[in-house]
Amino acid sequence: MSADRKPVALTIAGSDSGGGAGIQADLKTFAAFGVYGASAVTAVTAQNTLGVTAVHEVPPDVAQAQIDAVLSDIGADAVKTGMLASVPIIEAVADRLERRAVQCLVVDPVMTAKGGDRLLREDAVGALASRLLPLALVATPNASEAEALSGCPVRTMEQAREAARAIHALGPRRVVVKGGHFGEDAVDVLYDGAAFEEFPARRIATSNTHGTGCTFASAVAAALAHGDSVESAVAQAKAYVTAAIASAFPVGAGHGPLNHFHRWWT
Repeated sequence: MSADRKPVALTIAGSDSGGGAGIQADLKTFAAFGVYGASAVTAVTAQNTLGVTAVHEVPPDVAQAQIDAVLSDIGADAVKTGMLASVPIIEAVADRLERRAVQCLVVDPVMTAKGGDRLLREDAVGALASRLLPLALVATPNASEAEALSGCPVRTMEQAREAARAIHALGPRRVVVKGGHFGEDAVDVLYDGAAFEEFPARRIATSNTHGTGCTFASAVAAALAHGDSVESAVAQAKAYVTAAIASAFPVGAGHGPLNHFHRWWT
């Protein structure tokens, strides 16, 4: 990368009208990491801190056109996927990523919103596992997503390790099972097919956790766009998300967003 060129990351995900998750959280995170952010919208959600009230999926060919428009001109040093909603969109996105030979791909297997609203159709979990995960450099499931992908319960660290092994067998080169939904502390576990590495953080008592998964995956992608190793990218993402949760301020009446610009906002 030349000295005068900024790293670029592309997010392929859904839009959150409340600004706390999805495309909006991804672009904020890219900016916080000094990365130029581009986007391909897969779905438009009517969403706030209380929940999701409507979802409109983008036609698969339009999702593909957005990806082509970005990668054919601007390019991307890293690509991150989030909400993909349905089998046709997953197939469309996977096709374009394969055609463009994207190597640095972070897959956040988004299935539900913070309030429990479903963002991935039940019949699409298999397509996500078979079509998208084999393309991923890093997959970043939370406990419930890891359970759905692996078929293993994830309530302890040992179970998280077993799930990571099972998901790794589906094709991603690295798997991070996030520990935000189980255990006394929030310990993420990274598996590379041979060894595990843990990334611990204290659990913060707060309701301002909307968009944590999107933000974590985007932070990993941003660090990778800078040329960092997967291990360094995961460590940076863990530290960034922890600080963003700790410094979050109230927005709305439900699960509030993180403070994506905590390094600059007081």
